[in-house]
Amino acid sequence: MNDFTAPRDSVALVTGANKGIGKEIARQLADAGCTVYVGSRDLGRGEQAVKEIGGDARPLVLDVTDEGSIAAAAREVDRLDILVNNAGIMPDDAKAPDAGIDSFRRTYETNVFGVLAVTNAFLPALRRSPRPRIVNISSGTGSLTWSADPSHAFALAAGSGAAYRSSKAALNALTIYYAQALDEAGFKVNALAPGLRKTDLTERAASGGDPAEAAEAAVRLALLPDDGPTGAYVSWDGTTVPW
Repeated sequence: MNDFTAPRDSVALVTGANKGIGKEIARQLADAGCTVYVGSRDLGRGEQAVKEIGGDARPLVLDVTDEGSIAAAAREVDRLDILVNNAGIMPDDAKAPDAGIDSFRRTYETNVFGVLAVTNAFLPALRRSPRPRIVNISSGTGSLTWSADPSHAFALAAGSGAAYRSSKAALNALTIYYAQALDEAGFKVNALAPGLRKTDLTERAASGGDPAEAAEAAVRLALLPDDGPTGAYVSWDGTTVPW
């Protein structure tokens, strides 16, 4: 178990935090001493997660695909030190020639546009922090370098999961752009490839590794010191992932 300690009075928000990796990230941030807003589309599920997380965890109704929900949530948070954009979906594993436009739209609404909308809505609160941090939960499958490498497993998958994988590549691009735009304001903005984890994202994910392992890597990025990296794409084990 990690021994992270957050700076005093640190406030964090984790989207999609009522289950899976997001819930574990929220728990570890609470253990580190943060006040943690547990983002959840459903209040009841959020409240249940808060009970299980413990510490100073608080439910926050937040649907990353709903502008009204995002605006209402932002009004509840006056100051924010850490934003973890964790909410993500993978509706299907279709290859691009077989994929439906609606599936792509739905995936991008959560995995890309949701991150953009939430980040921008909470930027005023983050700007009030002396050490703002943004962590985007991406995926190794979003690496175009790995996908283009004929010897890599992602290339051998022959383009399956096109909507999800391309959405994570787009999220990686957003990570770079935010890091560049917010660098002078002292932000650290990074993307994490958590590895295959035991979640309900897909049937295959159900056989994945411990979410706590990936969460620990996310918390490490959330609590980066001032000389830490920004605009980086890193794996759960700390190694750099090629764009």
